[in-house]
This record gives sequence, structure tokens and C-alpha cells, in this order.
Amino acid sequence: MSSTAGNPHCGAIVSVRGSVVDMRFTDGLPPIHALLRAGNEENILIEVQAQLDAQRVRGIALTATQGLARGMPVVDRGGPLMAPVGKGILSRMFDVFGHAIDHQPEPADVQWRSVHRPPPALSQRSTRSEVFQTGIKAIDVLVPLERGGKAGLFGGAGVGKTVLLTEMIHNMIGHHEGVSIFCGIGERCREGEELYREMRQAGVLDNMVMIFGQMNEPPGCRFRVGHAALTMAEYFRDDEHRDVLLLIDNIFRFIQAGSEVSGLMGQMPSRLGYQPTMGTELAALEERIANTENGAITSIQAVYVPADDFTDPAAVHTFSHLSASIVLSRARASEGLYPAIDPLQSNSKMATPGIVGERHYRLAQQIRRTFAQYDELKDIIAMLGLEQLSPEDRKVVARARRLERFLTQPFFTTEQFTGLGGRLVSLDDALDGCERILADEFKDYPESTLYMIGAIDEATAKLKDSRAGKPPQPAAEAPHVSTPDAA
Repeated sequence: MSSTAGNPHCGAIVSVRGSVVDMRFTDGLPPIHALLRAGNEENILIEVQAQLDAQRVRGIALTATQGLARGMPVVDRGGPLMAPVGKGILSRMFDVFGHAIDHQPEPADVQWRSVHRPPPALSQRSTRSEVFQTGIKAIDVLVPLERGGKAGLFGGAGVGKTVLLTEMIHNMIGHHEGVSIFCGIGERCREGEELYREMRQAGVLDNMVMIFGQMNEPPGCRFRVGHAALTMAEYFRDDEHRDVLLLIDNIFRFIQAGSEVSGLMGQMPSRLGYQPTMGTELAALEERIANTENGAITSIQAVYVPADDFTDPAAVHTFSHLSASIVLSRARASEGLYPAIDPLQSNSKMATPGIVGERHYRLAQQIRRTFAQYDELKDIIAMLGLEQLSPEDRKVVARARRLERFLTQPFFTTEQFTGLGGRLVSLDDALDGCERILADEFKDYPESTLYMIGAIDEATAKLKDSRAGKPPQPAAEAPHVSTPDAA
């Protein structure tokens, strides 16, 4: 975290209020975003946020402020917060200051760059549209991701955002030739440790960098860790000309940290208590995630939705930046339909005939239409029963329920909990399965044969096993739901 230092400026602390520190400088004010050092060993780091008058600045501490007192000296050695970049950071885990936190020596072969960088100019951006396959049926068929695009995983607490993100890392990192960067913003410490261990066991750590600003860190630290991760991603894109897969968990915690910083700085909150500058701060982060002629940064971001309210300003502002929105549904999770992706609320800008092809587009629209019709019929089924539906409506219900089960998938990252081996399903297999279900080819199959399988041919094998009297795996039983079975 070295900086371009001239003669250091010295000042003194005027007041300390939590993470907010006011300081007086008599020989010139440090600029906004300058990183100041205080404490006996200069181990307390403060980022300048505002210049109050000709002699005073106000900053937010990026570390704990225990031990600070009025009158203590503050040193400005020049330069903002820096992040390490270079080949030496691969396979390592860092905090926001660029310190290694994986119990190994500090990397030697690195440069240091400011975390505050402008997004690439419009003239440098690439406009190619290419699909990025994940091996997860529900995503590849209904919400195709864009190579070099931004995808969001939206959901409340406990519906499977982190599990789905981890599965995507597992599936993509094996055949992703570029670099993967995982950025943990305000998440649990154990998740970072578990991910590091899993990636090392999978043998994919060599092309991966992890950076964390955990839940227990001060808000200033959580607010800057995303910028540090992007500085690393931009190095691999612009200097090494490699594609980057950037995984962020969780963007809501970035907005939350900004809200805490804003409140500490005394700014008047806007709607629902968020900071008045939320849109600008989020855009400053998201606009740096872009394709250029040198390479692409493909980003997948988990977004916590407070109280499952998708009209919350944090969710609304994030939606506007994304090329694909994957919405996770609590109702589907409670029915055991994992991944709990809501096909009617999720959408992708890539799902057009010109990009995914005519057949894929037509099938996706047909699947959505089937789910929408089933959704409308659920109230009638609940009140009057399945028998009161017309024969055509019953066929729609049977197709929808079989599609729901076919679009579930056992994950590699949950094998130890479910006892089911993970499946990686190609787009062709996923489309083939959906097409055959829509053509009523599996109308005589029990729904349970389509639940938690990979390609559609597994359903036939499952049916043969059940008829031969082989006991099914307990984890692969069809989930219990309130709607009557259409089989």
C-alpha cells in the first residue's frame, strides 16, 4: 500500500466521533480521497471525505479508531488508497489494503495502483454480444448471461444466492480461460474461508484472486473493497489482455456501507433512509465493469433484497445496471425447487432471436407462457380442485409442473448435504429436454422422475429403476407442494 510520497504533511486530530475523524492542517489541506495515517505506528488509516474550511478536513476511518485522541498527530504521505496488481496476486487472498490474509508471505512481484479510477471511455468499449454459458439449465434457457455483461442474483435472506454464486464459480472456472476475482463485501467471515478452501481443493486457485471486506469491518473499509477488486480486474483486462470473471457478494452491502458512511458524515438521508448519493456511488462502481478491445470483465453479483421487497431503492438502482436479472423466489425455495429461480420475474437482454437464435428464443417464450398460464390457474386449483379445469388447462398444468421439476438441478457445491452428485448440463441438452416436455412426450412419467436430474434421458433411467424395484435416493424424491399432482 505504498504511495507516491513527497514531503509528508502533518496535522492534528480535532475530534473523533465513531469512524468520523476531523483533522486540522496548517500547511495545506490534503485532497479528497487522500489516505492519512494516525496512531503510534501509523496503523490507523483515514480517508478524506470533505474539506470543511481552510484548515480542517473530515475523514472516515477505514480501520478501528480505538486509541485515537484529540491532539494526536496525523500524517499525509501523499496518495489515495492503493491496491496491489500484477501476476503475484494470483491464487492469493487480500483485505482492502492489499495485505495478504491467507497466512502466506506478502506477494513480492506487484505494483500499487489507486482504487479510484475512471471507467473506460465510450470510444474504447466493445459492442459484441456473446452468450456466457453456466451449465445451469434454468439460467442458460431462460436468463442467458452475456460475456462481458453484468448479471444480478436477487433474493431475500436464505433463498440460495451464495450457493448459486458458488456453483457458478465451480462450473465456469474450469473452462474459463481468464482470471476470476471474488470480492466479498460485508459478508460472513466463514463464507470467505470456506470458498478459499473449496477453490484450493478444486485446484482452480491458480487463476483466482480473492479480496474481502467482511461484516465486522468498519463501513469505510466495506465501501472501498469493491473499488479495490475492480482495480485488480482492470489490470488483468487492460495490461494482460485477459478476460476477467468478477464475482461480487453482496452489492447490497456496498450500498449499505455507503449509507453508513453518508450518515456518519451528517448528510440528510433520502427515501427509506438511503444516502442521497446512492445512484452516483453505485454507477461509479458499476460503470467500471465493461468490455474493451483488450478484454472483457464479466460480472455476477449477488444482491440481497430487504424483506423480499423488489421496489426497495437498492434493488431498483441495481436493476438498471444489469444485462441479466436472476430473481430467486422464496415460494419456490419452500417447495424444494432449487435453484429457486422465478422464471416470470427473471429476465435477460440477451434473450432475443438475433443473439440466442430462433429456436432457443421460441422455446424460452413458450416456457414462460406455460408458467404464466399455470400461475393464473393456481387460484382455481386451490379453490375448486384440478378436476374442474378443462382438458386443455390440465395439459398446461401438467407441462408446467414437469418443466418446474426438470429445471431443478443437483449442484456440485451441495453434494455433501443432498447426497446427489452435481450435474453440468449443456445448453443443447437443456433445450432438448424442455422441447420434449412441451411436446407432451413425458406426460405419462411421474413428476418425481424429472426432479433433480441433469439431461432429460436421466428421467427414463429413473423410471426404469423405480419399476425394477430399486429404492430411489431420498434426496431425489419430488418435493411436497400444496397443489395436487397432475400425473
